[in-house]
Amino acid sequence: MAIPFCDHHIAAFLSRYASGKAPLDLALSGYFKSHKSLGARDRKTIGEAVFGMVRWKTLLDHLCPSPDPLERFRLYKTLDFNRTLSDPSIPEPARLGVPETLFEELAADYGKPEARRLCRILNTQAPVTVRINPLKTTRDSLLSRWAEHGAAPCEQTPHGIRFPKRLPLFSFPEFKEGLFEVQDEGSQRVASLVAANPGETILDFCSGSGGKSLAFAPGMGGKGQIYLHDIRLHALQEAKKRFRRAGIQNAQFLPPGHSQFSRLKNKCDWVLIDVPCSGSGTLRRNPDQKWNFDAPMLERLVQTQRQIAEAALPFVKPGGKLVYATCSILSKENQSQIAFFLNTYPLRLAHPLLSLLPEEGGADGFFAAVFQKINPVV
Repeated sequence: MAIPFCDHHIAAFLSRYASGKAPLDLALSGYFKSHKSLGARDRKTIGEAVFGMVRWKTLLDHLCPSPDPLERFRLYKTLDFNRTLSDPSIPEPARLGVPETLFEELAADYGKPEARRLCRILNTQAPVTVRINPLKTTRDSLLSRWAEHGAAPCEQTPHGIRFPKRLPLFSFPEFKEGLFEVQDEGSQRVASLVAANPGETILDFCSGSGGKSLAFAPGMGGKGQIYLHDIRLHALQEAKKRFRRAGIQNAQFLPPGHSQFSRLKNKCDWVLIDVPCSGSGTLRRNPDQKWNFDAPMLERLVQTQRQIAEAALPFVKPGGKLVYATCSILSKENQSQIAFFLNTYPLRLAHPLLSLLPEEGGADGFFAAVFQKINPVV
């Protein structure tokens, strides 16, 4: 009996993915590039099935010990998730599609009922959200242009727009014109904590490709300087492209060892450290990351976050602000770190903590704290 077309590709991709190390989204993108005959509908069917199977890996492992991807996919298509969620014969983490250690951490922080609710949300599809570029357009203008796509304004951010379904946003002419960037509503709220004013000096110390700097840069009116630093050179190259597309010119990009660093010590009005973390608040976007989570990894991240804070603090001028941010919902990476920083460094909290849990159909989970560097006693 012939294997259905998409089933064949799902099984083929999963076989290739299991033997590789690339993140799921990049691996899937590479597969589609090497199979150009796949149409948009086929790619959508394959992508949704693959992401779903990776989300529910522990459940599939429990119900189908066979490594055969086609057999696992056929089981996945028949699963009644309402029934499996209430089946006491299945270990609870497997029922919820999470590693046991992650469930234990969530239960310790929030209690088991809330941990179950969060796990269920983290296994839903992530919303599609963008942030408009106020230097080039308005939200009302883009809402009007995108009315046929069901675009709606985000409730908690002034520049956010949400779509009811996935769209090829990077092919939109508005994207190429620099009118918007893809950014979750929670991430936009974190970026807004960097209340940068014209003429100030800002250091985005773990900038990645600059998403949060792109969000707060318009408030500076092109005056002052934003410095973006990351140890990943490819991320800084992508940041340059994004800033150029957005029409933002008051930014400099600092790879490790750049001579500019020594001149920024005690000079920055704001330093943002969007630190490496477990990503536990954004796992519905990156479900493959769940299966890397364990206690040693969490401990390594906690230590890395402290090292980054210690390295970044000297750049904050006395009275300046340090913003610590994660896309985690775990207290070990968030509230416990804040207590450690307050006990260790000359800092005080300058703003209520921002703690966002993932919402079904809404924002991802994020955490942020704004510190002020205390003036030395003279």
